[in-house]
Amino acid sequence: MTPPAPPGKPPEPRSRWLRLRSHLGTVALMLAVFFGVQAWQTRAVPQSALPELAFTLINADGSRETTTLAAWRERHPGEPVALYLWAEWCPICKLQQPAMSTLVADTPVLTIAMQSGPPDAVARVLSQRQLRWPSAVDPRGELAKALGFESVPAFVVIDAAGQLRTPTVGYTSGLGMRARLWWAGVF
Repeated sequence: MTPPAPPGKPPEPRSRWLRLRSHLGTVALMLAVFFGVQAWQTRAVPQSALPELAFTLINADGSRETTTLAAWRERHPGEPVALYLWAEWCPICKLQQPAMSTLVADTPVLTIAMQSGPPDAVARVLSQRQLRWPSAVDPRGELAKALGFESVPAFVVIDAAGQLRTPTVGYTSGLGMRARLWWAGVF
């Protein structure tokens, strides 16, 4: 082992490398745990066709309609779209609201209000928080469960072929969401 450098003299390059190498192991372990937890949390996300459940959709302008995921997806042919599952009672979802609002402004995103009450309650929350999101109302969590999610927030991309890609559970940054959409559009 190289002795420490005297005060005022920079450490030798070899000792810097040894310190960096010890931290790389820690970073690698943290990444392995993070990706392992994500894989476990999203293990139920289907690799096949999307579920066909009817739901009430509250559009960004406040109007309502009954539709299905496939019908909503047909409005955006040939491009990846995102699904964002949230709940009015979820504190992490509240932290993620600004990033989601920015994404919704220029990207096709369907938000799904999981276990947040009937359409009137969800519309009230969207209005109070000034969220102009198209939001599917999923009062009993049936749509979320069919998509393979049991907790919120969750984010998943539907690619041009209709496959669910890059699912995540927990906080996802705005940059992370855009990167997943880009990835699904390129690959």
